[in-house]
Amino acid sequence: MAGDQVHVLSALDGAKTQWYHFTAIVVAGMGFFTDAYDLFCISLVTKLIGRVYYTVPGSPHPGSLPPTVAAAVNGVAFVGTLSGQLFFGWLGDKVGRKSVYGMTLLLMIICSVASGLSFSHTPTTVMATLCFFRFWLGFGIGGDYPLSATIMSEYANKRTRGAFIAAVFAMQGFGILAGGAVAIGVTALFKNRSPAPPYAVNPAASTPAQADYVWRIVLMLGALPAALTFYWRMKMPETARYTALIAKNAERAAADMSKVLQVEITKEQAGDLEVAHKSPASPSFGLFSGEFVRRHGLHLVGTASTWLLLDVAYYSQNLFQKDIFSAIGWIPPAASMSALDELYHIARAQTLIALCGTVPGYWFTVAFIHSVGRFKIQAMGFFMMTGFMLGLAVPYDYWTGQGHQAGFVAMYALTFFFANFGPNATTFIVPAEIYPARLRATEPKSSNEAPYFERLRATCHGISAASGKVGAIIGSFGFLYLAQSPDPAKTAHGYLPGIGVRNSLFVLAGCSLMGFMLTFLVPEPKGKSLEEMSRETEPDKC
Repeated sequence: MAGDQVHVLSALDGAKTQWYHFTAIVVAGMGFFTDAYDLFCISLVTKLIGRVYYTVPGSPHPGSLPPTVAAAVNGVAFVGTLSGQLFFGWLGDKVGRKSVYGMTLLLMIICSVASGLSFSHTPTTVMATLCFFRFWLGFGIGGDYPLSATIMSEYANKRTRGAFIAAVFAMQGFGILAGGAVAIGVTALFKNRSPAPPYAVNPAASTPAQADYVWRIVLMLGALPAALTFYWRMKMPETARYTALIAKNAERAAADMSKVLQVEITKEQAGDLEVAHKSPASPSFGLFSGEFVRRHGLHLVGTASTWLLLDVAYYSQNLFQKDIFSAIGWIPPAASMSALDELYHIARAQTLIALCGTVPGYWFTVAFIHSVGRFKIQAMGFFMMTGFMLGLAVPYDYWTGQGHQAGFVAMYALTFFFANFGPNATTFIVPAEIYPARLRATEPKSSNEAPYFERLRATCHGISAASGKVGAIIGSFGFLYLAQSPDPAKTAHGYLPGIGVRNSLFVLAGCSLMGFMLTFLVPEPKGKSLEEMSRETEPDKC
């Protein structure tokens, strides 16, 4: 850009908080509501699916998913999410945020519904179709991460930008809470209509035929919030920063901004961009250049590595709460419950954790992100997660003793509180703020020709988010095996001995500690415009 800050961008940075900002938070946030519902509701219903399709007649234990099937069902959506973050992050920079935004939501709606459908009734076919649709569901969810963060960051002013992006991401907490509440409600309805005895009393009758509908309904209802906001998402205009800086249509950017943010930009002011995008002051380097590495290389290492380490710990804890709570005796033994009773207890436990730890943590970030800052919140969150995980792991035998489970659950909830009032929010926010919307990748051949600009903000956010999903994949596959008891007699059916829950908590504490140290590679964007933070006004040193 030119030396003087472009009027369109300065008007965006100085715009007052208006109704449209809150509309954008809800529209973008409902995507994250759906993301969280879809990603985490699977952990609620896997025990039920195991009973429905894998119960062995005459076995003293209820059916459970075989290890490879459990790993695939829990982890395949994250593989899709990783792919979607990279693809849609790149595509959003290539063709525009608005063009891709509706596509991701439509994919989420279709695949949420399809996840509850299956061909035939054999276990192999049902699991294959479930995994197929959950991969593509994850692919759509992956696109929502970089696009929602980028769109909200480019709409917001610099004073409230962090809180607005955090509020979009905080809708995840309500999605997790809704998943548990829906599972409780659907289960309670079917329990009243189809009461069943515990497995130990009557194995065959403990899983009524209607149980096969319960998990399908829980998964399919994830499409509802996304469908309700699809129309409004399609009505959102392209962000002014994309239109002005990348599409190079300053008048359209000014018109869009005047329409939704009630900020008047004259044609003369908008025309400044026509000069700005040709200015020699624009950095002339690409994503894989040495100049990019000099300016943002350590930043990309910091945002990608901290997101990866956070997701190893966060998704391990979230997806396998039911196994941890069973191990400490907070959830009754499976054989003492019917299939629907077990789902009810699991959903109730996870909803309590979400209500007491997860949701408040998100909104503490929204409230304090501008006064405390991103860096301090992330560092504090990682540090406190490390402390509470060690507080669970070191005296683990004490916590698992009779009457001490409530203390364990309270400590466990605090790890979620500080994950969300900490790195789970900030690793999402910061990559949307510190990377440039565009970099000059080629010089013009003549004075009448505009240079080609490489589009980077959504791409770099997608790379960071995809690194996080690598961590989620490690957590979902690894913890499933690591948390098994080292005593072969106590492992779940079909699993090899692991290192146990206590040692797994030590591993997660180590991940959190590494995240704390790598946070020092991430800059503080508080109070700066996107252009200041991404150093788009700084000439290159080539």
